Amino acid sequence: MKTLLISACLLGVACRYDGLSKPLDREILDQLQKQYHLIPICPEIMGGLPTPRVPAEITPERTVFRRDGADVTENYGRGAREALRLAELFSCEAALLKERSPSCGSGRIYDGSFTKTLTDGDGIAAALLKKSGIRVVGESEIFSGKLL
Repeated sequence: MKTLLISACLLGVACRYDGLSKPLDREILDQLQKQYHLIPICPEIMGGLPTPRVPAEITPERTVFRRDGADVTENYGRGAREALRLAELFSCEAALLKERSPSCGSGRIYDGSFTKTLTDGDGIAAALLKKSGIRVVGESEIFSGKLL
């Protein structure tokens, strides 16, 4: 059976910045569990950030700032490296990550202005996983042929 890295919030773990989760539909989760060993991750927590936490976004320069101006780039980098370490440890060839997240977003993320404006780009962990050859998909892509 293949192994899949997955954002813990998609499994119902209350680890998002707002202290909540964004669980997948139970039927989708059941399908995933039939095809994959699931390895839950939260790069933000793995990088040392608390839950809940002040929202953060990535600037065009690839630094990560909280809404209150604090630079948390190092935390996001540390969490990304830990996510990659788990992906390698468990021989994951793919990751199902939370869309638009500054850690996990793939393809579209918020632009760093805190105006809910999306821009092309990847979160810090998603970018590192992709660079390392791990296929990254967001939850809206589960049935696009990229995962199921």
